[in-house]
Order: sequence, then C-alpha cells, then structure tokens
Amino acid sequence: MRILLLEDDFILGESIEEMLQEAHYKVDWVRSGDDAAQHSFDHSYDLYLFDVNVPDINGFELLEQLRDADDSTPTIFISALSDISSITKGFSLGADDYLKKPFFPEELLVRIEAKFAKVNRTIHYGAITYNPKTNDVTKDGSLITLGDVQLPLLRLFITNIGRTLTKESLFDLMEHPSDTALRVAINKLKQTTTWDILNVRGIGYRIETR
Repeated sequence: MRILLLEDDFILGESIEEMLQEAHYKVDWVRSGDDAAQHSFDHSYDLYLFDVNVPDINGFELLEQLRDADDSTPTIFISALSDISSITKGFSLGADDYLKKPFFPEELLVRIEAKFAKVNRTIHYGAITYNPKTNDVTKDGSLITLGDVQLPLLRLFITNIGRTLTKESLFDLMEHPSDTALRVAINKLKQTTTWDILNVRGIGYRIETR
C-alpha cells in the first residue's frame, strides 16, 4: 500500500514516515501543498495523509482540488486545527478521517489499518475478481496467473475504476518503461481481462464505472 504524506514539520514527518515504513507501507513524504499536488498527479496512491497548515496550497484547498478532479483516494487529515468548524470542513471536503494533533503515533497507525481493512475487500469488475489481501485473480470463477507487470497493472486499474491513470503512474510499475512497452502491456491486460481500457490521449488510461 502506497501513502502520500503531506507534513511540513520535519520531526513529525520523519517520525510518521519511519513508523509507516516499519509497518511495511510505501511512503512518499512531501512538505508543501504544491509538491503533494504534483505527486498525486504523477503517481497513484492508496491513501492521502494531509496536514492542513502547510506552505503553498493548504491541505483543505488541496483535497478540494483533488475531489473536483474526481480523485476519490481515501484521505486522513492530521492537524492542530481542532475546532469543530475545521473538523466539519475537513469532512465536508471529502476526508475519511480527521486526527487532531498532538496524537500518539500508534493511534494514527490503527486508523490507517482500519481504513485499509475496508479497502482490502474483494473487488469485482466484469469477469474479473481480485482479492487485495491475497493478490488472487479469478476470471469467471477460475484462478488465473498474471506476470510481474500484468498483476500490478490489474490491481492499479481495478482499485481506480472511473479514474484516469497517468502514464507516469503506470510507468512506475515497469522495470523498463516506455510508451511502446506500456501499449503492449495494456493490450495484454485487455486480452486477459476482456476489459475496455480507454486511452485518454495525452494523459493515460482508464476503465469506466459500470
């Protein structure tokens, strides 16, 4: 699971990053809203972890922009803003949780694991069923085996249904990325899954919500 952490406090950010890495999460830690926005465009994440009062775009404005762009990635705010109006605003913008500073790191970890427990439910799309806990993929009820590129691609698409995935985020899954290699990989995935994977010209690929 990959997490984007937006936190401008160096000590706290470093502590959270280390804790999450020890729990076997992959973490990209940035210190400004602009950097977080760029990372969210370049990569696909399973969870956003945002502070509010950060340089450039604040956490509230950032989440509002992401939701306006149809980015539904689960989001937890961690903030010293503990008044009810701030908490209400965070949830109204589409946050899934709001943790007030100061907090015990273990509490944050519990909330993240609870969020991923919901994410880890079996997903169905067309003839394909994917189990995030075991990485098992079945087609029409029969277990199928996918390669080192196909399986991560399938997982990325099926957990981002209705969202356009940038070429850069797909390149992250390839050992030797190129436009040609990506087209070949997408075509193989189409053949395996019978999914209609749409090419969004100049941006990337997507599968539509059914």
